[in-house]
Amino acid sequence: MAEKRAYEVLLIVDTNTPDDEFKRLTETLQQIITDQGGVVVKTDNMGRRQLAYPINRKKEGNYLLLEVEGTGREIAELERRMRVNDQIIRYITVRVDEDRRRAEKFKTKRARKASKRPFSSTGDRTRSGGRKEAAFNDDVEG
Repeated sequence: MAEKRAYEVLLIVDTNTPDDEFKRLTETLQQIITDQGGVVVKTDNMGRRQLAYPINRKKEGNYLLLEVEGTGREIAELERRMRVNDQIIRYITVRVDEDRRRAEKFKTKRARKASKRPFSSTGDRTRSGGRKEAAFNDDVEG
């Protein structure tokens, strides 16, 4: 069996699409993923936003983010269906499992390094270079 991978699919839907059709489109996309053996981890309707540049003379779009776990077969089918759908202006799919694994590795490495670092409990403050700060009251004569 193929290894499960994590993907993020971001798509922009035309603002002329009614709310009930937008909801039906979201459910259809989720159904495509589950039919192919994938799992929709999270669905985030990001709402109506202004586009960075006009696409097909449109300046706004409804953004939808899907987090998917699967083998990649369901992503290929999902992209094929999104390509022919007129309601979807743009889409992008990014594989994120490797990035998350790398971030987790750095996080544990940082935590391990921090646990090895000696902790000063005396309350002495040092500047960069290891010198102790001089108290201002000692230098002032009054």
